[in-house]
Amino acid sequence: MTHISVIIPALNEAGNIRPLTQELLATLPVEVIVVDNGSSDGTALEAHKAGAKVLHEPRRGYGFACAAGVAAASKTEILAFMDADYSFLPSDLPALLAPILAGEADFVLGARHSERMENGAMPFQQRFGNWLAARLIGSLYHLELSDLGPYRAIQRSTLQQFPMLEMTYGWPVEMIVKAARSGARIVEVPVSYRNRRSGRSKVSGTIKGTILAAWYILGTTLRYARRPEMPGE
Repeated sequence: MTHISVIIPALNEAGNIRPLTQELLATLPVEVIVVDNGSSDGTALEAHKAGAKVLHEPRRGYGFACAAGVAAASKTEILAFMDADYSFLPSDLPALLAPILAGEADFVLGARHSERMENGAMPFQQRFGNWLAARLIGSLYHLELSDLGPYRAIQRSTLQQFPMLEMTYGWPVEMIVKAARSGARIVEVPVSYRNRRSGRSKVSGTIKGTILAAWYILGTTLRYARRPEMPGE
């Protein structure tokens, strides 16, 4: 049986993490790893009560949290990643994993398309920035991308081929560009996207968060496009 771990970086998501974890565990026999990235609420406790393996990563940064989850899932064959705000549906996880389990892909991105998106779930500025970055990455790395979806799955053997260095919002983009540079088979599958169940987004919910995310995403995209392939990528 294939061992699958779902890694969820979390910062102050006590209102969302418990039902999200419970639904994931009811959907598939997976390990849920919640990485608490310095929450000041009951995120860690709620995740533990719901049945997740809880890690504490005090260094703030999406990449730090993801890297901690990957390190903890040392025997996992497939790693899945999703946000803690309950905006993605656990019921889409089987479709996300299917191309890898069928041997048709090494890396799968969940693509958020308008027909499966709840009204207001993605503000215009976030949608436009996401579209622009996806087009840029697609052009530079010869991929057909419509989204940079953080809801994703990758074979551990693929991820191990390259070092992950971006410890902020650039981490998901680094994964895409380095997977492309390594020749990995990358595909998209459509997933649903809805408004977060509670709380406010750390990215699209603030001007600062939106600007920082855009800066790291575009910076990471261009930096690796100019850099020659390095050993281990």
